[in-house]
Amino acid sequence: MILDGKNVASKILTQVKDRVDSLNIKPHLVVILVGDNSASKIYVNNKKLAAEKIGIKSSIIEFPETISEETLLKKINELNNNPEVTGILVQLPLPNHIDKNKVVMTISPKKDVDGFTPENVGRLAIGLKPYYYPATPQGILMLLDEYKIPVEGANAVIIGRSNIVGKPMAQMFINRNATVTICHSYTKNLEDKIKTADIVVSAVGKKIVRCKMVNNNSVIIDVGIFKDVNGKLTGDVDFNLVEPTVKYISPVPGGVGPMTIASLMYNASIIYS
Repeated sequence: MILDGKNVASKILTQVKDRVDSLNIKPHLVVILVGDNSASKIYVNNKKLAAEKIGIKSSIIEFPETISEETLLKKINELNNNPEVTGILVQLPLPNHIDKNKVVMTISPKKDVDGFTPENVGRLAIGLKPYYYPATPQGILMLLDEYKIPVEGANAVIIGRSNIVGKPMAQMFINRNATVTICHSYTKNLEDKIKTADIVVSAVGKKIVRCKMVNNNSVIIDVGIFKDVNGKLTGDVDFNLVEPTVKYISPVPGGVGPMTIASLMYNASIIYS
């Protein structure tokens, strides 16, 4: 069965819109964009459009690539102290002269809609509810829940250990009582680990999951998205060969991507005093 992220995301966005419409104070998401990265501009504009469709005010603050780290941190602190701003997102990547970790640590945890600040990451790690969950792992769990795919007791294999997907996904699975294996470039016998998995989440950005690796009861979540040699969008999973073999699979595009946006909008609709 295909895990239709586009359809599920549409349902979630409708629910979020209803929630936003019922609020006395409207959420205001501010996105900071540094530099002239064309892909980043597309991502930022898509987030703005998604927010506005469901009644969330969205502002974009653009800075040149030459902005100093000090100036950027000062702006973030201004937004932290602005009661009219309920969510802050700094679009990555940032120029090399700016310390990404310092930028993330400056954002107020109660406005950190990406869920990347140390307080939100730490709360997740010790089993407390963070102010915000990271958008992609939260979107994946929303997708699994919609299809009533059990996480509790599942053997989950995550390929990739990024701070954005792999690590928080592992923690969120553990908090849902799954048994988790994290795989990466140094993992030995990757195929054996995937073969025994109930749920596989691949987030490495290259073709890595092939037909012989999976079993008939596998649930395959493909987070990777990139263009192949022909310029076609594809993911980490060899979809045409894997799809007939497994129980569930998310496509690229139309799987995790829409769920990430829906999850981010869900976060942006939450207001903390």
